[in-house]
Amino acid sequence: MKIYRLVLVLLIVFFSFSCKKSDVLKTQDIKINQWKITVEIADTRETQEKGLMGRESLDEDKGMLFVYDRDSRKSFWMKNTKIPISLAYIATDGTIREIYDMEPLSTRIVESRYSVRYVLEVNQGAFQRHGIKEGDKVEFIRP
Repeated sequence: MKIYRLVLVLLIVFFSFSCKKSDVLKTQDIKINQWKITVEIADTRETQEKGLMGRESLDEDKGMLFVYDRDSRKSFWMKNTKIPISLAYIATDGTIREIYDMEPLSTRIVESRYSVRYVLEVNQGAFQRHGIKEGDKVEFIRP
């Protein structure tokens, strides 16, 4: 009986550790015009599929940056995402090509018109509040 308890405890500890570890994303500071944002980096298939799903809120100076290996047209929807967001499709050189507002839980697909390398999600209206528009550049701040 003691061995079963020990195995059970070890399994619980192992799964708890691996779940917490996988939930932590790398972060990066970026700047658009005068607005500095700390973004979580979604650069794996798993983190990109999850995105901001299930979250209840997002701080004003926070976001999620989806990073892809190659340029292509991207498609996003808001299934299981509760936070109203604005997203920017961004070219390899950091130029914001397109900005869209996305409604929570919507299954409407918003496809980019251009091939892009990055997608940035922030609180809905944040680009407008900070005077950011298509054609502005994203600057990656080195630590």
